[in-house]
Amino acid sequence: MKLIRTYGDTLDDGKVQLSFTLPVPDGARGREAARKLVLAWGFKECEVVHSAPLSEEFSFYVVYGKSETAIDFDTVEADEIDKDASMSMDEVNEFIRQHIKRKVVVVGACTGFDAHTVGIDAIMNMKGYNHHYGLERYPEIEAYNLGAQVPNEKLIDFAVKVKADAILVSQVVTQKDTHIHNMTEFIELLEAKNLRDRFICIAGGPRIGNKLAVELGFDAGFGRGTYADDVATFIVKKLVEKAQAS
Repeated sequence: MKLIRTYGDTLDDGKVQLSFTLPVPDGARGREAARKLVLAWGFKECEVVHSAPLSEEFSFYVVYGKSETAIDFDTVEADEIDKDASMSMDEVNEFIRQHIKRKVVVVGACTGFDAHTVGIDAIMNMKGYNHHYGLERYPEIEAYNLGAQVPNEKLIDFAVKVKADAILVSQVVTQKDTHIHNMTEFIELLEAKNLRDRFICIAGGPRIGNKLAVELGFDAGFGRGTYADDVATFIVKKLVEKAQAS
């Protein structure tokens, strides 16, 4: 057993920093309300270290507190794909040449009304992100980035048109579980068209976990800290796995 607690100034002191918004004006009463709220959550030694007005009726708070709660780190299981096993871009291309022997076709988009392209661009665009080239740079991958606000049906139709091996669905906006509704609709459309088994389906976004994606019917989900080589590795290995099973 390995018990761990939050760390602030000294090991195991339980110190935390919380930030949140309240529907009250900024001021002494608002700060006291924020402090009492954090106390009600079970924290101790609470102190409001910052507050700021957002409007006449809303305000923002940063509060320090202390928690005695600990968890057993040995029991923690991560909700993500094992990225330690990811191949480099060159290794992925060589894997494709040796085991697939044709170009792999990947289609991606930020679907629904979500207008954020930073995630799908980081994975798809040639320049990539943080010194990791995007799929467009891979000579053995034919990548199509359809951008943002793409209807699920349009994404599926395009994937069929170009004979895609994999479809990437990027979701950034999560208010009121918009991402869950949109991801569910995507899988349901594929199933209604009898196309689900035809594609490797991957969901991605800052708040997307592998567990959620699989529960909704995707093959995998990738969250923060994901690069194109992580996604490419999963796709090519999954393609070989599917071919061996058929």
